[in-house]
Amino acid sequence: MTASVTASVAAADSDPAGPPTRLTVVVPVRNEAGNIESLVTEIGRACAALAPFEVIYVDDGSTDATPAALEAARAGRPWLRVLRHARSAGQSAAVRSGVAAARAPIVATLDGDGQNDPAFLPALVAALEQGGPAIGLAQGQRIGRKDGPFKMLQSRIANGVRGRILRDSTRDTGCGLKVFRRAVYRALPYFDALHRFMPALVAREGYGVVHRDVVDRPRHTGRSNYGLFDRLWVGLLDLAGVWWLIRRKRPTPSVTEVAGREETPC
Repeated sequence: MTASVTASVAAADSDPAGPPTRLTVVVPVRNEAGNIESLVTEIGRACAALAPFEVIYVDDGSTDATPAALEAARAGRPWLRVLRHARSAGQSAAVRSGVAAARAPIVATLDGDGQNDPAFLPALVAALEQGGPAIGLAQGQRIGRKDGPFKMLQSRIANGVRGRILRDSTRDTGCGLKVFRRAVYRALPYFDALHRFMPALVAREGYGVVHRDVVDRPRHTGRSNYGLFDRLWVGLLDLAGVWWLIRRKRPTPSVTEVAGREETPC
């Protein structure tokens, strides 16, 4: 992990200072120059009713014109922030950097390729908030997938195996549209592909998970830079590790501080 990523992640141990914010939207991107402006516009439109909000783009070491596109997108958008990894560290690291820098107690994520429609963000935020403190995650589940048949077959197999082993009651954990409590995310064990196992890990911490169907869209331009988990054999070790973490979980103790005995005056 590069020094810039390490510094950003270290910030998760403290609460970032800043103006009061209801929602932070984190968008990990790598080489998505052609999708920046249109998606930023859509996010701003979708989140208008959720103000005050902020959007954090995490540029995961792009080698194309993504940095320039993000700089141009910031003009006239005080709610848009940009973080950059010096070298690509992966989607999970990009999400973690964004959550570490988030100023809001509620965080939303979506993929930066335009396939996740930001119009579904208000419904996911409402599902989380209406559920109360007992709900830790509102997970989008894609319908009308626009991926090719081979990738969809791989994803179906991977989701089926994961569901049988982890019993997380989620048919599509790979959907980038998620809304969760920042404090809950910070309690999760960090590892590569964490974002793919959030329903199971949030439940492991004792929180509920709600689901909402979201409509998948075709990619506007460019090609996929993430998504290797859809190949089942890449995720098997991660799956085994998460299964082990769930099996080893012990009840979290309820802790109260014992008041000190008052001094008896002489």
